[in-house]
Amino acid sequence: MSKVKALFATALLLLAVVETKAWDYDIVISTENTSLVYSANKGGDLRFSHYGAKIAPDEVGPLHGIWAGMNRVAYPTYGSEFNVLTSLQVVHADGNTTTFLALKDVATYPASDGEITVITLRDRHYPFEVKLNYHARKATDIIEMWAEITNLEKKPVTLKRMDSGFLPVRRGDVWLTHLHGAWTAETQITSEPLRPGVKSIRNLDGARNGQGDHAEVMLSLDGAPQENVGRVIGAALCWSGNYELRIDTENDFCHNLMAGISTEMSEYRLEPKATFTTPRLAVTYSTEGMSGVSRNFHRWARAGQMHGGSTPRDILLNSWEGVYLDVEETKMNEMMRDFAALGGELFVMDDGWFGDKYPRDKDNSSLGDWVVNRRKLPHGVEGLIEAAKKNGIKFGIWIEPECTNTLSELYEKHPDWVLRAENRDLRLTRGGTQLLLDLSNPEVQDFVFSVVDDLMTKYPDIAYIKWDANTGANNIASPYLSRDKQLQVNIEYHKGLEKALQRIRTKYPHLVMQACGGGGGRVNYGTMPYFDEVWVSDNTDALQRIYMQWGTSLFYPSMAMAQHVSASPNHQTGRRIPMKFRFDVAMSGRLGMEMQPSTMTESEKSFARRAIADYKQVRDIVQFGDIYRLISPYADRGVASLMYVTPEKDRALFFAYKILHYRYQPIPRFSMAGLDADKTYRINELSIPEGKSPSYLHGVKVKGSMLMNVGIEVPLGDEYASRVYELVEVK
Repeated sequence: MSKVKALFATALLLLAVVETKAWDYDIVISTENTSLVYSANKGGDLRFSHYGAKIAPDEVGPLHGIWAGMNRVAYPTYGSEFNVLTSLQVVHADGNTTTFLALKDVATYPASDGEITVITLRDRHYPFEVKLNYHARKATDIIEMWAEITNLEKKPVTLKRMDSGFLPVRRGDVWLTHLHGAWTAETQITSEPLRPGVKSIRNLDGARNGQGDHAEVMLSLDGAPQENVGRVIGAALCWSGNYELRIDTENDFCHNLMAGISTEMSEYRLEPKATFTTPRLAVTYSTEGMSGVSRNFHRWARAGQMHGGSTPRDILLNSWEGVYLDVEETKMNEMMRDFAALGGELFVMDDGWFGDKYPRDKDNSSLGDWVVNRRKLPHGVEGLIEAAKKNGIKFGIWIEPECTNTLSELYEKHPDWVLRAENRDLRLTRGGTQLLLDLSNPEVQDFVFSVVDDLMTKYPDIAYIKWDANTGANNIASPYLSRDKQLQVNIEYHKGLEKALQRIRTKYPHLVMQACGGGGGRVNYGTMPYFDEVWVSDNTDALQRIYMQWGTSLFYPSMAMAQHVSASPNHQTGRRIPMKFRFDVAMSGRLGMEMQPSTMTESEKSFARRAIADYKQVRDIVQFGDIYRLISPYADRGVASLMYVTPEKDRALFFAYKILHYRYQPIPRFSMAGLDADKTYRINELSIPEGKSPSYLHGVKVKGSMLMNVGIEVPLGDEYASRVYELVEVK
């Protein structure tokens, strides 16, 4: 009887495949290991069929019969779908609120790193078009999707929602992992199962979108997420402004992921013959867990989605926590001399160096007045650059070009340059005087460009700029935009910012720039193409940094993560942590320091010199290697561990941190990942304090299979114990 049932089921399946409707178009968009599949008839709906493992062309036909329940409209529009959330809402020139899109044509173009597929849809009645674009970046397994929305009607239309992409995911034991936080506690991780209903992740800061929720998510398809096994989809919205990611879990087959610009204060008036281009939504798929998705995003970032992705990062000292606003020439020269003696490579003078009529002595004045304060710096920036050269290091400087203070010469000359609502009192932020400039205004865009251009023209030897943004858009209105376009302020601000950044990068392609947003507020792929790195958080406490850097690493590569060794007790938490632990945490990204070297003991200086020298020998592994997260700090196992492995798998760097300490504590065995099972590796311990002996593992030769399958016992006896091991292939 069971055989009869099996034969009958097989016959039904074959019948379903045979009788599956033939489509005019089966559109297969593929990378090296993944595929996104759509189907359509000319003049009909575009339908989603599959996203995940790579599909061969001859497998598309059977796909329709096997997975018919996933056959969803690819870009749902208001009015065309019943009782579902939509990705596009338009009010046409005659007031009609519905849009019915049908396939017009499909075109594919070669790209240097893959292919671009353009699917053109046209409304069935109105002269209104949507081009869905898909850039398949083959080597990194990333597919970028975005929409180009064109108004061919005779009068303006209003875009009320314009998502970048729509992605159905088969309903099951699917878990969502996302990032959230606040100032000094950014990029915290939450993982939760998707349940019926709508999950909304959004940010409404206006200027920075990394201080709250983040515009990136992972979907684990096989239950609770794991780092190095399991099927996972990752998605990142490449936008620096307000956004919303929605996951609608329907009462049938699907979790529907939608991502785009937030509709809160973001209606867009689209003029006749004009095109609105949405931000890109980057998606990837891996069968190697969350770390697999991270590795795809990291390779994609280094391949062009961040600036300078192929250039090693310098070890720097930032002056902020050393002197704060008390910038003074003698102190700057001493810090450069002391840091150079430790082996440092770059000194960055932070806030406090500028202002003439209004000297920048407190955080309540001077923004916008980017002139050197000669009382603080008698020999100017040029004098500091010369001092840096004498010490054999580079020089960098801090700016905040998007902001001004009411106590500034800029504001006195141009009060119309700030965002402000008509007939409303100004809402002031940091220092009780800070305001955001109106970057929708081309004159303001020119000014922001000129801040960098003037500095680089006067001081061409500046090697690094820290670009800060310490306030959100609290005054949501533009004196520049017409009254009928005030709802576009949040969009036009970021389009203006991008124009200014594009001009800067065109003229200064080799200038290294850090994106800081009052801490981690600018950690997003909307601005990353213009910046070399991000400031993860204003919180430099090494223990809390493990959590924040872990979260940031889900989507951003280590070379983009500025990680600084700071003083003990820490200035934010008051925690006292050994210098070795502080260095070992910072060495897992772009190593830097943020303290006053003159207050360090001789023992601390001696250790810092050795640790910096060690980092120089392995920074290529950290900055260009593949990440494998091993034991999460969120797993409550008392330890955290990760490693980086070169693409050739001939070298690796392993980190282990003890984050809880109590008596008779069972420390788990550490199993490595990403190595070549057949290669033998020699273990070298780095970052060893003076007078201390390396652990028993130093110099041991072990086969890769043993390190991954059996693991190692890492001695972590003391409070805030940590170990860093370099693995080198034994030829």
